[in-house]
Amino acid sequence: MPSDPPSEIKFEIGHVLFIDIVGYSKLLITEQSEQIQKLKEIVRGTEQFRLAEAQGKLLRLPTGDGVALVFRNTSEAPVLCALEIAKALKNPPELRVRMGIHSGPVNEITDLNAQANIAGAGINIAQRVMDCGDAGHILLSRHVAEDLEHYPHWKPYLHELGECEVKHGHKVSLVNFHDDETGNREMPRKFRQAKAARATKFWKIAVAALLVILIGAGGLYYYSRQSKALTDKDAIVLAEFTNTTGDPVFDGTLRQGLASQLEQTTFLALISDSTIAHTLTLMSKPKDARLTSELAREVGQRLGGAAIIEGSISALGTQYVLSLKAVNCQSGNLLAQEQETASGKEQILKALGQAATRLRRKLGESLASVQKYDALPEDTTTSSLEALQAYALGNKATDIENDYLAAIPFFQRAVSLDPNFAMAYLSLGLCYQPQGELTLAAEYTRKAYELRERASDHEKLGIAAFYEIVVTGNLEAARRAYELLAQTYSRDENAEIYLWFVHIAFGDYQKADAAAQRGFEINPVSSNNYVSLIYCDQWLNRLDQAKATAQQSRSNKLDSPWFPIILYVVDFLQHDAAGMEQQATATVGTPGVEDQMFFLESETAAYGGQFGKARELTREATVSARRAQEKETAAEYQGHNSLREALVGKEDWAKDDAQAALAEVKGKHGEGFSAIAYALAGDTASADNLTADLAKRFPRDTVVQTQYLPMTRASLALNRGDGTAALDALSAASAYELGHTNDDFTFALYPVYLRGEAYLAAKNGTAAAGEFQKILDHSGVVGNEPIGALAHLGLGRAYALSGDSTKAKTAYQDFFALWKNADPDVPVLKQAKAEYAKLP
Repeated sequence: MPSDPPSEIKFEIGHVLFIDIVGYSKLLITEQSEQIQKLKEIVRGTEQFRLAEAQGKLLRLPTGDGVALVFRNTSEAPVLCALEIAKALKNPPELRVRMGIHSGPVNEITDLNAQANIAGAGINIAQRVMDCGDAGHILLSRHVAEDLEHYPHWKPYLHELGECEVKHGHKVSLVNFHDDETGNREMPRKFRQAKAARATKFWKIAVAALLVILIGAGGLYYYSRQSKALTDKDAIVLAEFTNTTGDPVFDGTLRQGLASQLEQTTFLALISDSTIAHTLTLMSKPKDARLTSELAREVGQRLGGAAIIEGSISALGTQYVLSLKAVNCQSGNLLAQEQETASGKEQILKALGQAATRLRRKLGESLASVQKYDALPEDTTTSSLEALQAYALGNKATDIENDYLAAIPFFQRAVSLDPNFAMAYLSLGLCYQPQGELTLAAEYTRKAYELRERASDHEKLGIAAFYEIVVTGNLEAARRAYELLAQTYSRDENAEIYLWFVHIAFGDYQKADAAAQRGFEINPVSSNNYVSLIYCDQWLNRLDQAKATAQQSRSNKLDSPWFPIILYVVDFLQHDAAGMEQQATATVGTPGVEDQMFFLESETAAYGGQFGKARELTREATVSARRAQEKETAAEYQGHNSLREALVGKEDWAKDDAQAALAEVKGKHGEGFSAIAYALAGDTASADNLTADLAKRFPRDTVVQTQYLPMTRASLALNRGDGTAALDALSAASAYELGHTNDDFTFALYPVYLRGEAYLAAKNGTAAAGEFQKILDHSGVVGNEPIGALAHLGLGRAYALSGDSTKAKTAYQDFFALWKNADPDVPVLKQAKAEYAKLP
């Protein structure tokens, strides 16, 4: 009789964390028991352990002197768990543990004792990875590290070790996982021993080779000290100029002038001032400490820089002598130097440009490149030392302090001293845009665009691209311009920041995420780049990751006033009321941020049907915005609130708030919101007037032409009960319907909501349900917008129209649950209750 075929072994990919206690066998039995118990408590206390266990995604295998955890959810889970364990182990330092992580095939089996067990290459390799480490080490297989490399926030932890020989002559490629506070940064003992063995085996060859090298080096010593030392991959730190003239106008000014000269080429990569400031903080120094040659070199060494460039200026009668010197960060060897004499103060910037051009050539830049990017300072920035100094102080406020409001007076002084200073005008536009002052941003950017010939090629590209963002509003043109900028100057962080912004408006959050990742790779110590990453985590529903990214930034001593704004919405999506309150408290008194939080809180109130509270919070947001001199933002808040009120039938309030918004400032967003509100409220004349004005003032603006105007026209059609006309009007919005239209990222998917209403008016319940479901499917993007709650009501109406009373009742009940504390006089709530009562 044939035997039964063996049962099929089912493998799955497990993410394994292998842990053991170092020196366990040398402990007394009582000590072994105590340490195992302590390790169990620490492991079980980690959030990742509890989360995976609650989800049924965790397998545990005791190993006598430790434990193996197999996570079956994400590849990051064992890494996050290891971090939690490592931090917890700081309290009982006598517990010495090592950890290894690998992802590979595992399967559950029953061993010879009929006990559940785990087998497979995944767990075997994880143990071998761990065996290569010492106490405190968290070692990763190369496979795991490659997965983590896709996430910029993990990259600082990953330190390549190479291959380690394990059992049976097999080799595993390993990465040491650590930062300044977690893990063990020392090379594992096995690697040191292998290195020593290789050195002993080949010492004769090494000595002979060294003799040959020394002989060759002796002949080339002088040449090597003067040779081309840099490549286009090398990073440079700019030191402050030594000023012996006694004239303070040169302080900070010449360094800014030199930076502008060097940034025009694609060959040299300057380490940003924000990166330098963060590094100084880690060195326990003031982030605005003066960068002497010695300090600049130390910063360069920490950041892996190839060279520092230091400068000096001295007076010689009526003449000035400018000197530039490039020095190797590691060795201190001179790489190149230049000197230029200026016949007077008015010739200093010209002399600086000439010296910088020659220095670039000596540092290895090709003659063709030097000739291509050869604009002199007085032709690209300003001929006024005083204006350049004010410009430098403005850049210090934005780059080091991250304070755009504080920077504005400096840039205004720069353009008052030199009305032809193109980059100072652009900087004003860049400062006003994130504050929501788009009219002022457009005004200054337009001036920069008119003066763009007084800029380097690099600066011209930046001016032209930003012009499309805030002046024309043509986001397709902006995308093309920033893509060109990113291709030409691959280290330009701003190009990726604004590509992120454009993709958000388009509703393409995957591409926005990719741009944020690239920006982070260019500058991983920018809190603004962390902001971009966290926003993308929210929009792509990676809510736990959003919080982890913020924590990662803060643990690296990088914070941002914008973190609470994002985390408030994340907490809302996770139903964490205490967290929301904590985030709101964190913004109190912060100009330019406090008002945004007030408005977010008003969104939450409106989401729950509390429109009286929402109106009061909007008033507080408006007052706070005015206090921060953000009049256009204040108008936007009032216009936005009028639209919310019109959506739920509070037409008188909507008209009053729209009128107040327009009386403040007729900005793009405030006017656009007010136009839609008037249309929904049945004020056709006002809506038509605003539509004509918007179309005239913003003929190429993507948001106006594809969002605000179509929504206004659709709302007018809905008000007269013409669903078909509303659908026709909204066809223009379909391409970008998932995008955020405003700079505060609080207005997305409204075209989808109105299309759902249009289908209801056209008696097409199935199509309407699809639109309202789309809103629910994009909860991370919608956040706490009131349409997130109203979509449930829309679904109920759509199902009722389709004859599915069971689903209709459920959707209505979901809506009533969200509006359980709503104002009782809201018209749409009264209508919903009446409709629900009539359901069969």
